[in-house]
Amino acid sequence: MKSPQKNNKQPSERRDFIKKAAVAATGFYIVPRFVLGGSGYTAPSDKVNIGIIGAGGKGRQNAEDLMKLDDVQLTAIADPGNYWDLADFYYRSIAGRGPVKRRIEQFYEDKTTNYHVAEYLDFRRMLERESGLDAVCCSTPDNTHAYITYLSMKANKHVYCEKPLTHNIWEARMIKKLTEETGLATQMGNVGHSTDGIRETVEFIRAGVIGEVRDVHAWVPATRWIPEVKGMPTTSTRKPDGFDWDLWLGPTPHKAFHHWYSPVTWRDFWDFGCGALGDFGCHDMDAATWALELGYPETVEVFPAGFSNEDITPYGEIGYYSFGAKGKRSPVKLTWYSGGVRPPLHPALPAGYQWTSRGTLFIGDKGIIVNEGGNRAPKVFPETLAKSIKVPAQTIPRSNGHFRDWVDAIKGGPKASANFEYGAHLTEITLLGVLSLRMKGEKIYWDAENLKAKGLPDADKYIQEPVRSGWEMGS
Repeated sequence: MKSPQKNNKQPSERRDFIKKAAVAATGFYIVPRFVLGGSGYTAPSDKVNIGIIGAGGKGRQNAEDLMKLDDVQLTAIADPGNYWDLADFYYRSIAGRGPVKRRIEQFYEDKTTNYHVAEYLDFRRMLERESGLDAVCCSTPDNTHAYITYLSMKANKHVYCEKPLTHNIWEARMIKKLTEETGLATQMGNVGHSTDGIRETVEFIRAGVIGEVRDVHAWVPATRWIPEVKGMPTTSTRKPDGFDWDLWLGPTPHKAFHHWYSPVTWRDFWDFGCGALGDFGCHDMDAATWALELGYPETVEVFPAGFSNEDITPYGEIGYYSFGAKGKRSPVKLTWYSGGVRPPLHPALPAGYQWTSRGTLFIGDKGIIVNEGGNRAPKVFPETLAKSIKVPAQTIPRSNGHFRDWVDAIKGGPKASANFEYGAHLTEITLLGVLSLRMKGEKIYWDAENLKAKGLPDADKYIQEPVRSGWEMGS
């Protein structure tokens, strides 16, 4: 299936094609789908064929969620790794190309005898050979998100990609531009964006329940996976059987394999991940970005907590974003915390209140809103204000589910709300904090128009990272 939004055939061409397709013996017209609804059009009743790219812990979870949708079929899988035992990580599963392929086939065999999932090490071969694919779901390490998304969209596939959408800011701009050009259905994997809770928070803030918001705090407990790491490995370890290390590296400069670079601990290395901020920023700065319609920050300053260097992500962070006034809205300050650091308790909170390990705080001139544990239902304080407020009217359509909304968009429905135009912007905000971290806490004065950190030419190599030959994206 191609993009349902595009149809390059002119009306006269369509009429001619229909006439030529008439079959005199039966008196019926045989009309291909593209004539009825655009090139490769898939009717709302049709199955959407999706390929899985990346079959680690998150890839397996995403496959399980997609299999719950009756109008979806998982028909192909690509991953350079054949088998991963993730029992010691929060995924608590066996993953990799082999186990996830078997799981998908077992699921569909209940309905289709001898159901077969096409298997590939290299996702590029999958895109070339699987002509029936409508869409792909990318769940790889951060360093390959942009390239996989770019090639998939160039192949006219709708794309779901995990967060952060890209590994650097230039890539985020490229993917945003391509999304606008193609009109393909997209969704970033910040699943909290599809909850009722975040919609209620946005509605409360926009309705002025706590007055004008000028100050936001967001915190997560996330820290390093390997606390003892002080530098890049100086030796290599044995690669797992059936593992293509070169494909795993993707655009990243070559280095010897070490098991630290494999699931899930790759997040501790700048070459592959973006630390706690990159992992959670698109989740926990989402409500503020959406509710306050935050544009590009004017300045960003994020300081590492504990050991970090040019290769290794920190144990934690504390960071300060400054957004200028917009329309009638005043400037906004957003403070970010990870690794166990949290903001001071606000005087509007009741006696004995303690922060949850993860949350967001919105400070207005009438009161505060707290999201406990991420994007949850808004809690209003002080309690006297909470008792007196009128719940705002619903102004944002409720989600039918993060994957459901994406599949509906593929079938010609409205855009999914975490589409790549929004997701790329949220990713850029997140990665500006990562840029400051990689610049050892330098304050970034952001020139959004020219994609430059003012007065910091050394930042250029992080804004657009060098890539290996053969892994370039277009300009």
